Amino acid sequence: MIVGVWRELILEMYPEADLSDPADEVTLAEVEKHLMLPLPFELASLLRETDGVTNEYGDAVVWSARRLVEDNLAMRGEPDYLELYAPFDEMIFFGDSDMGPQFAYVHTDYGPGIVVWDHESDRRRLVVVSLRDYLARCFIQGNAWFR
Repeated sequence: MIVGVWRELILEMYPEADLSDPADEVTLAEVEKHLMLPLPFELASLLRETDGVTNEYGDAVVWSARRLVEDNLAMRGEPDYLELYAPFDEMIFFGDSDMGPQFAYVHTDYGPGIVVWDHESDRRRLVVVSLRDYLARCFIQGNAWFR
């Protein structure tokens, strides 16, 4: 079996990570179709190697393609969310922490970045600019790295 770059990186940083089978191109195209946004290159690349990443405690560090669609559409369509929060239409949520906050890609003036979203305050704060950096912080620095 050929080990991809993302799989190798994740297992090097966190040998306890649980990696899924890859997502296929049809599935990735469906994600983009349903979310009406292109998947960031690095996220699509990771999903081509493993359709989701969980830590040893079962926390979804990177969601599966199916969960990407389900959770993002649910958040965009939830009536209470539409009243309480700024729109999520330009965001792609892809991971969460057992501490509550969720992580999403957004487009910035210099390219895609990853924000942490706090559901209690609706605060959206840029925390890293690459998926590699996000994974390193999740796996090496632990659950509260984004605070």
